[in-house]
Amino acid sequence: MQDNLNWWRGGVIYQIYPRSFMDRNGDGIGDLPGITEKLDYVASLGVDGIWVSPFFTSPMKDFGYDVSDYRDVDPMFGTLDDFKALLARAHALGLRVIIDQVISHTSDAHPWFEESRQSRDNPKADWFVWADPRPDGTPPNNWLSIFGGSAWTFDSRRRQYYLHNFLTSQPDLNFHHPEVRAAQLDNLRFWLDLGVDGFRLDTVNFYFHDRELRDNPPVPADAAKTLGAPDSNPYTWQRHLYDISRPENLDFLRELRALMDEYPGTTTVGEIGDDNPLERMAEYTAGGDKLHMAYTFDLLNQPRSPAYLREVIGRFQRLAADAWPCWALSNHDVVRSATRWGEDEASLDYPKVALAMLFSLRGSVCLYQGEELGLPEAEVPYERIQDPYGKVLWPEFKGRDGCRTPMPWTDGPDAGFSRVEPWLPVSEQHVPLAVSRQQDDGTSLLNATRRLLAFRRAHPALVDGDIDLVDVGEGLLGFVRRHRDEALLCVFNLGGEARSTRLTMPAIPLGGHGFVASLEGNHLQLPPYQAAYLQLDR
Repeated sequence: MQDNLNWWRGGVIYQIYPRSFMDRNGDGIGDLPGITEKLDYVASLGVDGIWVSPFFTSPMKDFGYDVSDYRDVDPMFGTLDDFKALLARAHALGLRVIIDQVISHTSDAHPWFEESRQSRDNPKADWFVWADPRPDGTPPNNWLSIFGGSAWTFDSRRRQYYLHNFLTSQPDLNFHHPEVRAAQLDNLRFWLDLGVDGFRLDTVNFYFHDRELRDNPPVPADAAKTLGAPDSNPYTWQRHLYDISRPENLDFLRELRALMDEYPGTTTVGEIGDDNPLERMAEYTAGGDKLHMAYTFDLLNQPRSPAYLREVIGRFQRLAADAWPCWALSNHDVVRSATRWGEDEASLDYPKVALAMLFSLRGSVCLYQGEELGLPEAEVPYERIQDPYGKVLWPEFKGRDGCRTPMPWTDGPDAGFSRVEPWLPVSEQHVPLAVSRQQDDGTSLLNATRRLLAFRRAHPALVDGDIDLVDVGEGLLGFVRRHRDEALLCVFNLGGEARSTRLTMPAIPLGGHGFVASLEGNHLQLPPYQAAYLQLDR
């Protein structure tokens, strides 16, 4: 496991949402032993590691993103020994293990907050963001919660407001306080000492707030909204200049990187939701002294045309220098890409070419559980909705439950996920796409994903090469990946019409990826939903 300390650079990381992956103890909720049971399947995909979403002790008001004990496992998911067993099995299979860390805020049930809210002069009084009301009793400023309403809640004991960027039960820590920063770094060290290979850092640009608590300005009417929240949410109507992405964050990220450097081979990937996400990604990952990699919502949003993708790739390249992205098309917070991008396309053809494009970009990759099966977004009836985000903004925004339903392992009862009714219903659309249905089908998306990942591993240019966009005509996306003596031209037809382009350079088609395209002379023809990979002279 120590042979490649830079395994993360160009690595493919499989995201596991524990509640919905595999229920081993039969309570309808996925758990750590369930993950361990299915690690052989994950390894068979050809990924480099796993990212496990939160499993820490929590009241579960935001399903683990409200932590009440950073150093223990919630009994719902098992025990610390169960996690150690998971870690050992993953490492035996050659899989690295990244775990979520939610250090910008805690649960209101965390002992730190319970102490902080008691008075204005206790040892942890300043560990959270407290502020006096305005003279008329209203909140200190206009900052909004992503989950709706003001980002401030009044506490009668202190006669002050506390800040929460998410639920009222998720108070924000005060990262301006050195003891807070030290405590959170110490919590990270606990898991590093256990042997984890890195962290996915939730809301990594939310750690610091403006000390002066200045109001955020409104978003200009003609400006793009890029935060990853739905337009129906007033949060997107502000320019978030003062509540997030503060300059002090860079120094803390350097402190964090110094800790990670004590554990060779470990890595960090940060989640960035920002008004200028690609700029922030470049800033946070450049220089080799902050994050190893980060991802934004640029490919987790609705647009997906070749022109949009060229713009995203081109803009990042202009900003990047030595920065390193981690790209994803789906995760536990957004509508699954098979629906968000592919709803109007051929159902199983589109996800395949979309994954090929994802696996060919410069950077690392996060692959969300079920994406290799082509799972569409599930329809969850209102009476079964669990997500507090969805309950607040229903019906314009139905929350995140539709991408969090149980993983379909079989076409049997409850999709082989549990022996009892799961915490979210199994989607009827998912059953025909179950692992058991696709496992032995050579034409399935599951096996196509395995071929694509094997193809990626076989070509250093796809793992760690440079990228240059090329003009291949309307309706197509094209770029060249270069690494030492290898140069590959990658062309993608993401639509339902056949496309063609004339190449301006000699090229030899490569096989082994499972797509059909033809090259006659310098005329490349791509049927609908197809990719072409061609070897170029270096």
